[in-house]
Amino acid sequence: MKSHVVRCFLAGVVAILPIGGTILGIVYAESMLAGTWLADQAYYFPGLGLIAAVVALYLLGLTVTTFLGRWLWRFIDAGLEEFPILGDLYLTLKQIVGYGGGKEALFHQVALVPSVDTGGTQIGLVTQRQADGQCVVFLPGSPNPTAGRLVMLAEGDLTLLDSEVSDAFKVLVSVGKGSLAGD
Repeated sequence: MKSHVVRCFLAGVVAILPIGGTILGIVYAESMLAGTWLADQAYYFPGLGLIAAVVALYLLGLTVTTFLGRWLWRFIDAGLEEFPILGDLYLTLKQIVGYGGGKEALFHQVALVPSVDTGGTQIGLVTQRQADGQCVVFLPGSPNPTAGRLVMLAEGDLTLLDSEVSDAFKVLVSVGKGSLAGD
C-alpha cells in the first residue's frame, strides 16, 4: 500500500513538473520584464513582456540563420569563449547542450550501447577513447540528459552512429520523438 501511494505521488510530481515549471517560468519572465521600463509605458498590458521576448528570440533566430548573422554569431561565440571565468562556463554549457565541437568537445560521438537490464540498446555519448580500446561513455537519462551514468566499454561493444550530439540530445529531451541520422 505504501509503495503504491509513493509511486502514484511521484508519478503526479513528474507529470506536473513540466506544466508547473512552464507556468512558473512564464510568470517569472513576465514579472522580470514588467519590472523594467516596459511597465511604465502607456501601451503596456500584462503579457507584453512575454510577447516582446518571443519576438526577440524569433528575430535572433532569423538573424543567426542568415550568412551575415552566422558570421556575426561565430565572432560573438569566439569572443565569449575568451572571457577568463565566464568563457569556461559558457563553453561547458555549450557542450552540455550538445553544440560544443572539435577536439575540446565534451562528447565526441553518439553510440548505441547494449542494455543489460532490458536487452535493448540505449543512447550513449562517447566522452573519451582509451589506449587499450576502451571507451568512456556517458549514458544520459531521458527527458533530463544532464543526469545519467558513466560506463567504460570496449569499442567493439558499441554501435557508433554518424549522428550529431545535438540530435541525440533532441531525441533524449523529446523522449524519443525525433531521429538520429545514423541509425
